[in-house]
Amino acid sequence: MRNRFGVPVFRRSGTTFWLGGSVCSFLLLMAMLGPLILNADPSRQDLYHVLLPPSFAHPCGTDAFGRDIFVRLVYGLRLTLGEITVSLIVAAGIGIPVGLFSAMAPRWLDNAIMTVSDVLFAFPGLILALLIVSFLGPGLFHALLAIAAFSVPVYVRLARTMLVRIHHATWMEALTVLGVGRTRIMVRHVFPNVVTSLLVQLTLSSGEVVLAAASLSFLGLGAQPPLPEWGTMMSDGRNALGAAFWPCLFPGLAIAMTVIGLNCLGDGIRDRLDGRNKK
Repeated sequence: MRNRFGVPVFRRSGTTFWLGGSVCSFLLLMAMLGPLILNADPSRQDLYHVLLPPSFAHPCGTDAFGRDIFVRLVYGLRLTLGEITVSLIVAAGIGIPVGLFSAMAPRWLDNAIMTVSDVLFAFPGLILALLIVSFLGPGLFHALLAIAAFSVPVYVRLARTMLVRIHHATWMEALTVLGVGRTRIMVRHVFPNVVTSLLVQLTLSSGEVVLAAASLSFLGLGAQPPLPEWGTMMSDGRNALGAAFWPCLFPGLAIAMTVIGLNCLGDGIRDRLDGRNKK
């Protein structure tokens, strides 16, 4: 693609999509093959080699307990992907059916459901997660439930908005006049039309899950030691920050790279599916 001066121009959607896709593909390969190649125990301590700087033997150095940071990052990647999967399955599995039901429910019930959704939206996501985890108690499973809880209203509103928009479309009125049942309309006609928006939202929400899970673990409310969760690794590393910066640096870089890759992939998918950047 060239501009009016004949100079090649990269389309933002294509660059963003391939950048995000490359990062996410790399992370998936690392999560699947990394532990098999390394074949090491991420919790093994070596008190004779604590806080070693990055080297050939330890590419990311060691922490205050002599554990290899690179090994823990690779194993922690599996944990991060599991957090994303569980949180989004719970959030979307609850939010989407509730949103679709709300759009087709009587007006008073629709208003009640959306009022509850608005109340949940009034709380910042991390604050709501902190409240839930404080009530349930610290732990990885409780942290994932808390993250899913503040994500549910997003899918409720998205599914309801898409269904209301489609409900007033001309083709929807035609199907109703022809006597097509509501269930068949939702399964064969409505759901395929909302897949695009849901796919983009799932991708973008993945980055929020990574940040929220790392934040809760950093505060001691999420994954507990010795699990190699990136937020927990940063929390452990801050105690030795005056003597060594790498125990905090590399987990932080891993979180940043994962979030940027997921956001770029979501933006690229949205632009491609919307067709707004086509030639």
